[in-house]
Amino acid sequence: MNEHQAGVVAASAQWLLTAFPTPADPFAAMSARWQAYEAVSVAARLRYPTDEDDALLELCGPGGCERLNWSAGSGLGAGSVEDAPWRTWVDEVVVSWAAALLGDTALAAAAAAAVGEPLVGPLVTPSANDLAAATLLRHPDLLAPVADLHRAELYQALAAQTA
Repeated sequence: MNEHQAGVVAASAQWLLTAFPTPADPFAAMSARWQAYEAVSVAARLRYPTDEDDALLELCGPGGCERLNWSAGSGLGAGSVEDAPWRTWVDEVVVSWAAALLGDTALAAAAAAAVGEPLVGPLVTPSANDLAAATLLRHPDLLAPVADLHRAELYQALAAQTA
């Protein structure tokens, strides 16, 4: 993963954690952060599988989170770029794909296999504690408005990777 992809992963995971807050318990918050980073990392590797894709990311940038803020609902994930410049590094497609992965462990396992990512964390096989730590972050109904933005493209990318 290059530096631009790493920036997109960090910003996109931060957006998810801001839009779908974690419990106050520091251990639960860390578990939720781990799950968000795993999902976003897999989504970014699917979105930018080649060096050419990385070069396009560097040239064009990820696009920001304006549409995501609207999709997530009033107040969820909202904020200005002036208050949080990391928001310009959010990739809408990566966040949408990560949301789909967080809401469906079977889809997450297929995506991880497609990118050859050996997952040792809770994205694919979450424990009861992991699920409790990321209740909002893994709730399919809450994730649906964001996940549905680019779900069809996720299925296409998975089909292309496995073909």
